Amino acid sequence: MRAILVLFLAMLVFSCKETKVKSVSMKEDVSVLANDSLNGRKTGSEDEKKAAEYIAKRFTDLGLQPKGTDGYFQKFTFKASKNPHQEAEFTSEKSDSTEIGENVIAFLDNKAENTVVIGAHYDHLGMGGEGSLYREGEAIHNGADDNASGVAMMFHLADSLQKKDSPKNNNYLFIAFSGEEEGLLGSNYFVKNPTIDTKKVTYMLNMDMVGRLNSENTLAVYGLGTSPILKQTVNANAGDLNIVENESGVGPSDHTSFYLADIPVLHFFTGQHADYHKPSDDTEKVNFEGMQIVSNYIFSIIKDLDSQKKLPFRKTKNESEVVPGFKVTLGVVPDYLFSGKGMRIDGVSEDRPAQKAGLQKGDIVVKMGEFEVTDMMSYMKSLSKFEKGQTAIVTIERNGNPQKVEVTF
Repeated sequence: MRAILVLFLAMLVFSCKETKVKSVSMKEDVSVLANDSLNGRKTGSEDEKKAAEYIAKRFTDLGLQPKGTDGYFQKFTFKASKNPHQEAEFTSEKSDSTEIGENVIAFLDNKAENTVVIGAHYDHLGMGGEGSLYREGEAIHNGADDNASGVAMMFHLADSLQKKDSPKNNNYLFIAFSGEEEGLLGSNYFVKNPTIDTKKVTYMLNMDMVGRLNSENTLAVYGLGTSPILKQTVNANAGDLNIVENESGVGPSDHTSFYLADIPVLHFFTGQHADYHKPSDDTEKVNFEGMQIVSNYIFSIIKDLDSQKKLPFRKTKNESEVVPGFKVTLGVVPDYLFSGKGMRIDGVSEDRPAQKAGLQKGDIVVKMGEFEVTDMMSYMKSLSKFEKGQTAIVTIERNGNPQKVEVTF
């Protein structure tokens, strides 16, 4: 299998002489982008460039116009960030400390006045390093869910938007972002150096980790407050999906860059899991039937919004600005799809306070010391009250039963 995929990637440098292009499934796209041969698609690496070439080839086969600064590509030079998901540091001067990333950009021209941006980042963590949650040395981080799934869904939407009955009142700009894991580099750069008139962008859709739809069909949608009509549209088209709503336009993915440029956004996310930022995020763990459900849902939102004029932008509460810094950590992965009372644990890190105290995946934290925990925000505020070395009684619910656990931070 690997040899076949390597050969396929090598063929990208040659011209395609076939007149009819075979339809490519989301599973096939994820399988290529998350294959070991791409060594985790680290931003600025030769392997990321191979992934970019594959994406450009898929855009070509889909009949989309190039909309980068060099064909489909938009290159940028940057100094690598040591703090994932922080502000990018760009530079115009090439040196030994700089690297080059490249967005891959395509356009579907419906001769309309306004444009919808549909994006997904294609980079990942390479062999691990900064940002990895793997503690056993270097290993290929394939990032099948994060975010080969989002790129594959973007291709699927691009194909759907060219069908006979597809919405035609907007143009569509498709962007595969580089450098998201390094600090939203590609989306930040595009917004500051756009290849279209961003004043004509009506809204932006972002897909990041959309490959693990659970058995409850739970999908988190962020940005509902960034335009007055979005909440109604998101819920009206939900069907059998269980939507977890988030009003804010700010979050740890590329939609944030567009929101900060006063563009309405929606960000789609099927949830955190134990394989996040680990080598085990592989193709065989992706729920492709779930991806089809999510892609069809996003398409229905696009159709619903097609009759609208340019969407008005609305500022939302920036939750990242109201959460105080904290000196300690519990050492858990929160379940961001949980909509009940408290903070449900989706994973426990090795040799951290939670594990030492016996906390488990599925436990719901409802109180830390004297501080009530009702949601993610109150959990983070409670955490900020503790000092390193301090011991507190943490109240949890496990299988519906309340328990008190002593935790030392």
